[in-house]
Amino acid sequence: MRLLVARCSVTYEGRLGARLSPAIRLVLCKADGSIAIHSDTKAYKPLNWMNPPCTIEESDGTIVARTPKGETLRIELHEILQDTTLELGEDAGLEKDGVEAELQKLIAARVAALRDDFTLVRREYPTDIGPVDLLCRDGDGRAVVIEVKRVGDIAGVDQLLRYQERLDRDPGLAPTLGVFVAQQIKPQAKVYAESKGVACIQIDLDRLRGDVDPDLTLF
Repeated sequence: MRLLVARCSVTYEGRLGARLSPAIRLVLCKADGSIAIHSDTKAYKPLNWMNPPCTIEESDGTIVARTPKGETLRIELHEILQDTTLELGEDAGLEKDGVEAELQKLIAARVAALRDDFTLVRREYPTDIGPVDLLCRDGDGRAVVIEVKRVGDIAGVDQLLRYQERLDRDPGLAPTLGVFVAQQIKPQAKVYAESKGVACIQIDLDRLRGDVDPDLTLF
């Protein structure tokens, strides 16, 4: 991973245009081919980014990332304050806590509880950025990408959208339907998910276990 702290300006050209005026920012170039520009605010979310597959070229104080779709991210480096490259090695991956793992297992066994025409394709469906919790099909044969959380927040929705973006590159799966499932979904996450076309389902763990009502319906 390369960590570049620099005074820079950024221009994006693609479906829309965007520009960041000169300021000190952190540019992350990762081994997977992605590039992201961060400020010292906005929490975890980058100001702009480019996901792989993309080509990254650097010359004359400029970093340019291009995607096969014709999107271009151009970073003009006006002053470099720090430039460090680190080898992070293989990552062990995210391990879900006990509740999330149980939720995923129970939902996999009863996906029709989410919607009566859902059928399970596979748990932990692999992608190059990590496994999808559940991949299903609906009654029309459409691929359904399900992300399971104990508490659903905006970061969880973003994770689901990243998985959808990867799977939508497969003609056998595109276009996918996203479903965000959690015991509790924060209001901001629900608004954000629905704005991205993601369905939100809040579930009751006791019902899934069968402790309340064996004929599970949505709640």
